[in-house]
Amino acid sequence: MNLTLYKEMLRVNLKGVMNYAFGSAFYILFMIWLYPGIGKNTKAIDELIAAMPQGVGNAFGLNNGFSSAEGFISGEYYGLILVLILSIVCVQMSTQLVARLVDRGSMAYLLATPTTRQKVALTQALVLTTALVVIMGVTTLAGFAGNAWFLHGGEYAFNGSRFLQMNTVAFLLFFAIGGISFLVSCASNDEKKALGISGAITFGFFTLDLLAKISGQMDGLRFLTLFTLYKPGEIVSGSASVLQACTVLVLIGLLAFTLGIQLFRRRDLPL
Repeated sequence: MNLTLYKEMLRVNLKGVMNYAFGSAFYILFMIWLYPGIGKNTKAIDELIAAMPQGVGNAFGLNNGFSSAEGFISGEYYGLILVLILSIVCVQMSTQLVARLVDRGSMAYLLATPTTRQKVALTQALVLTTALVVIMGVTTLAGFAGNAWFLHGGEYAFNGSRFLQMNTVAFLLFFAIGGISFLVSCASNDEKKALGISGAITFGFFTLDLLAKISGQMDGLRFLTLFTLYKPGEIVSGSASVLQACTVLVLIGLLAFTLGIQLFRRRDLPL
């Protein structure tokens, strides 16, 4: 790793990363602040959800009920909003960290310094991973702070262990997706092309997962997407295989980042 480059890339991207982190924290605090009012009427809300088509409830994580705060935010936040935030971060940052520098000629200046391609690529991969750690770390801390501030000292159910598991799986999901986006960026000379391919893969994964959940006839699509391993509703209900999901996502992420670094090290660059 090139420490000087790492610090500079973090400085360049710090404002954007913190905007996403505090935006995520604000939204989850808002959701937890809303929960006490909703928690008093969970029976009526559960009956309303039961009246919906089952596929809709599956798609947005509503079928696990709102009997706990983490159950509520698993559907209202972790099922969609957080996914969109981290998808954008992975696609945009992975493209900016490699493909944009190649496309605009800035990579030539980096490689003219006494460093290697492998160190440059590894450093950029660590910058992307650090951004995900910061965003998920701030989000997790905000969740625990919201529990302390708004849930009246345990008056409403909040399982901290399962909330932490949900955040861990969310981070590892986007560690894997970030790795795939980084691999695409390392293989591309054109910034727009890299952005388009990474976006298509990431949001394609999400769409396939959504279709598989909505329609039982398309259940086979879940084998084509990483989002199959991310089930926030099942995590908070205690029925998910968290260790298995984490193991698979870590391996996919490490493999994708490693392939990206090696591809960048070996391929011809238009410098």
